Formats: sequence, structure tokens, C-alpha cells
Amino acid sequence: MSVRGTRRTPIASLAFVGVAALAGPLLVPAASAQAASGSLTVTTLGRHGTKVATTITVVNASSGETRTVKSGKRLSLPAGKYLAMTDIYESATDGLGTDTIGAQVVTVSGAKSVTLDARKGKAVKVSLDTPADVTEPARISARVCAAGTGMPSAFSAGGWNYAGSLYAIPNSSKLLQFGYLAQWSGNDSYVAVKNTTGIPAAPGGSFKRSKLATMRFSVRGGTQMANQHDIALQATPKTDNCTTDLMAQVRDDNAPYNATAHVTPGSWQPRDDIYASNGDDIGGGFPAVRTLAAGQSFTQSFGRAVWSPMHYLPTVWQKSVNFIPDALIGDPDVGIWGADPTKETVVLSKGSTTVKKQTLTNWGDGEADFAARIHSAGTYRLTVDAHRYRPGITFPSGMLSSRVTLDWRFKADPAKSVVAPVFMTRFLPAGLDSRNRAKASSTTSVTVSAGRGSQGPDVKFTKSTVKSLKVWASSDGGQTWKAATVTRSGSSWKASVHNPASGAVALRSQVTDSTGGTSVETVYRAYAIG
Repeated sequence: MSVRGTRRTPIASLAFVGVAALAGPLLVPAASAQAASGSLTVTTLGRHGTKVATTITVVNASSGETRTVKSGKRLSLPAGKYLAMTDIYESATDGLGTDTIGAQVVTVSGAKSVTLDARKGKAVKVSLDTPADVTEPARISARVCAAGTGMPSAFSAGGWNYAGSLYAIPNSSKLLQFGYLAQWSGNDSYVAVKNTTGIPAAPGGSFKRSKLATMRFSVRGGTQMANQHDIALQATPKTDNCTTDLMAQVRDDNAPYNATAHVTPGSWQPRDDIYASNGDDIGGGFPAVRTLAAGQSFTQSFGRAVWSPMHYLPTVWQKSVNFIPDALIGDPDVGIWGADPTKETVVLSKGSTTVKKQTLTNWGDGEADFAARIHSAGTYRLTVDAHRYRPGITFPSGMLSSRVTLDWRFKADPAKSVVAPVFMTRFLPAGLDSRNRAKASSTTSVTVSAGRGSQGPDVKFTKSTVKSLKVWASSDGGQTWKAATVTRSGSSWKASVHNPASGAVALRSQVTDSTGGTSVETVYRAYAIG
């Protein structure tokens, strides 16, 4: 398999790949249950009949055990049925060349030799009633997979090329699957995926724009640790097949921007990779998989303010108050896996006594969990002061949600394992522009929700409800605070915030719960003025 081009991002290395190399440990030969009693040698010929060096993926059709071997080299194997698959890539002066994907089902008993001949390959032909702004042929990523393994996409070989330069060698075996993703690019992207049993005699397909669904992306600026965003979609069929995780890059640019992809109906995983100015991949996220029907549309946002704590609550377990200081500054449109690394100071106290104070970081090999032994029941206070933290990069000037604090007061008993009955709040300001700015001296309506995420099966998820919720805003970095008018709106609240003439706004909430505890959350530089 070969991946060509000048891009250096993980999306580039995955976007047009369908290879067993992505499966990691699956490539490591497992200890064979029986001694090798045969061998397999696979010769690969190019489209002109000459030998071409490739890497062959060999999958045991019964066990799924996978090995790789260079073409022309003898591979010792136990007797049995195997799938030998590869991408025969031949370079050309234009830098693209051709790819021919092929596979054979081979019964090994003694010494066996087979040939995969690219001259037998048929062009993968795809068509779309393309708009005038689409001027280049479709870019196709394709692969052949072992169909009987339960996870065919993990046992595969493939590559990518432009329509007219990508071929597949037909094979009707039901032990094989063939999948591809085709992408046409213009003002919008048009993406089609198709999976078949066996490799068809005429691989490809015809698609109509009227039968596609639409995924729109709104990428805002100001909240992230860097400005460059590589937005993509991965095919995510409900039953794993040869198209699983094939990827279409939608746009790679500096935020803010909007982009649109029209896709074949089905399930798709949006993806955002964020890159620092030095080219390092510094984060991003995988929001919820979206299942779209023909004609249906959905807008996926990245980088909307306000970034804030996402999930983890204090727990009382094994006679300790525990806290995982992860996902403290994250994108609410992405979820817990869209959070940035932070450094935080965590303090547990009881009355005027400090039980434990610790500085943590979830970056690199830093210590990431807080646990403080308690010896008696009573009211405890847990505070968290978190800052964005990523050594080796320069944060963008004026980055929002740069600091978050939490201040929880709750009752705890070392004899009872429970999730503390406290809350986290989410702030979603309305009317901000693409750089998360409100107009100077305006009024912003902020939706505030109070939530509690389940913390797993080890501790009881205690019942707690909101008795009251208050909101304050600051325009001087938290030196002074002004109360906002708050009204209940269904399951959330609306806070009316009067904005300053310039600078940024910090937001603070206080939840008083039904157990008598309080939860105070503050997000500094929640949104900007401009």
C-alpha cells in the first residue's frame, strides 16, 4: 500500500488508507497452533507485466490470524485456506501512477505459489451528476477485506488514486469484500461510499446528488489552542465492512470557516484535527456519529464558545474523595473526547483544614488523578483551578476559555461510596460571530444548563436536583462581578448579560442543590467583544 502526497497530518495518513497496517497488533503474527506445514509465495505483476515489489497481507480464513510478507518471498504457513491481498502501486512521472487492488483465496498445502496480476484489474468507475464547479476526477480510496472475520476492515489492503488510475482485480469469492469511498471536490464536497461482497467484475457505481444527505460544518475561531483545522468525515457503517473508517477530507484551513459535504445516506463520523503553527497535531475531537437519510442535513459545529468542564464529578470511594481532572476545558459540541490538556491545582478541605492539595496535569506522563483519604463524615469543599497546558506550542493571542475554576461543597461519608451530589454547568451564548465575539455594549442571552454525568459502576449515582441557579458576569477578568437576570426556560436557564465596550466576558454560575450543597463554576474569557 502506498500513500502519496505532501500533507503531513494524521488525516492525510488515514484519509485514503484501507490497510491492515492501521490495525496495529493484528499484523503481529500470533503463535500458530500447529507447526507450519506449507508455504506461500505471492508474485505481483504491474500493468505492463513486469514484477512490482509490494507487501502482501495474508489472512487465515478460519482464525483471522494475519501476517505480512514481501512479494516474491516465501512465507511458511500451516496448511489451510488463506486470503492474500495487496495494492500494486506503480509510480509515474506525474507523481501519481496507478494502484491495482487485488486478492486471491489460496489453499495452502505444501509449497504454493500464486500471482496477482495488475493487468487483470478493471478500472473503478464512479460517476456523479456533478455541478460545474467540480472540475477534477473523483479521488477514490479503496480496499479489499477479509469478509468472514467479523471485522473485515481490520483485515484489509488498499490504497487511493484518482478515477482512471485506480483498478481492482475481480474476484467473486464470498470470503472477500470490496469497499471504496469516492470524493468529488468543488465549492462543496460530494462523497459516496459503497461496499460489495467479492470484487465486482465492473467495480464502481453511479450516484445522484438528489439522493445524497448533507453534512455542514461551522468551524469557529478563538476557543482552540491553535487556528488550523482539518475537517473530515469517516464512513461508520453500523455493521463493520470494507468501507469502515474510509475518510474524506472536507477542508483544511484556518478558523473560522464553513464547509459542506454531501454524502451517501448512512452513518458518518465527523472529525476535527487541530494543528499548531509548528505543524504538531495538538488535539481535536470526534463528535457523535450522525446517521443521515437522503435529503437530510445536519450542521456540526466546532469551536463554539463557551468551552468548559465536560463530565467528571468528585466521587467518594474506598474512603477517599476522588477526582479525575480531565475534560476540564472542552468543546460542548464534541463532547468529552474534544477536551484540551490542562494543568490544575486541586484542593480538598474540611472546614478550615486542608486535607490535600495537589497540582496535576493530564499532558504527557503527568499525574492525572486526585485522591484524598477522609476519616469522618461531614461537609467537604473541593476546588479546582485549571489552565490550558500544552508545552512546546504558542497559544493564539486572545485565546478564549483559557482558565476554568470549580468550587464544590458537598457532604461525604468515608463509609459510603457515592458520586458527590454536585453539578457542572454549560454556557452557550447566542448571537456570537464566527470568532466568538459579541457586539460592543450589547446584551447577550446565555443558555445555562446544569448537568451531572454518570461516573461508572463503582459508585452510586446519588440523586440531586437543582434548587436554584444564579449567574454573574465580569468584564475585568474576574476582579468584579455583576449579577445577570436569570429566567427558567424548560430544562435550562437563560441569563441576560450586559456586555462591555471591549475586551472579554467571564461567566460564573452557582447551583444550589437539593442536598444542601453548592457548585460554583467560573470560565474566564468565556467570549470576546468585537
